[in-house]
Amino acid sequence: MISSIRGPVLSALGSMVVVEVGGIGLSVQVTPATALSCRIGEEARLATTLIVREDSLTLYGFHSHEELHVFELLVGVTGVGPKSALGVLGVLVPQQIAQAVADDDDAVFRKVSGIGPKTAKLIVLSLAGKLVVTAPAPAARTAPARTVAATVQAALIGLGWTERVASETVDATLADLGEGETASVAAILRLALGRLGPAQHVSSPHLTTPGRAE
Repeated sequence: MISSIRGPVLSALGSMVVVEVGGIGLSVQVTPATALSCRIGEEARLATTLIVREDSLTLYGFHSHEELHVFELLVGVTGVGPKSALGVLGVLVPQQIAQAVADDDDAVFRKVSGIGPKTAKLIVLSLAGKLVVTAPAPAARTAPARTVAATVQAALIGLGWTERVASETVDATLADLGEGETASVAAILRLALGRLGPAQHVSSPHLTTPGRAE
């Protein structure tokens, strides 16, 4: 089992990063927020799990062991595959998932591509008692709103949405925060992906759907 990797980032695009380890470039499936935080040429350290299938070996990476733990719990739910589990973590942070489970709120999971009402309910039932709801951490200092908007817009375009859709989505997401509120790039990206919804979100930037760039 490959439990973690560390090395310089060779590429980071959409939901995949390539990290060089011992002279070998390892492709790692990650959330868009994680890919966005990786800088080419800089060192990255990811907690990982290797999913073995008959026709593939896929490495999934996370910035924290908490995210990895939640991912493994999600994959253990009937009807939730690795891509769907990664999709949940692309929209919700572990604390939000824990809170939704504690509140018996399956609606948030239905926003994720590939997860229907029955599976969403099963996630809540299966994860009950397995996650701890903690007090929110103090708000971190964030980049200026204009910088955040530009970065998130570039990330959405990299995932395959058109510049117009990306711009409108980011503007609407920032407007929903309210006057005086700020958030990190990763947080805004999660909110933007949640707003775009499962009908348009895909894991590969090379796939297209209505409203996305060719």
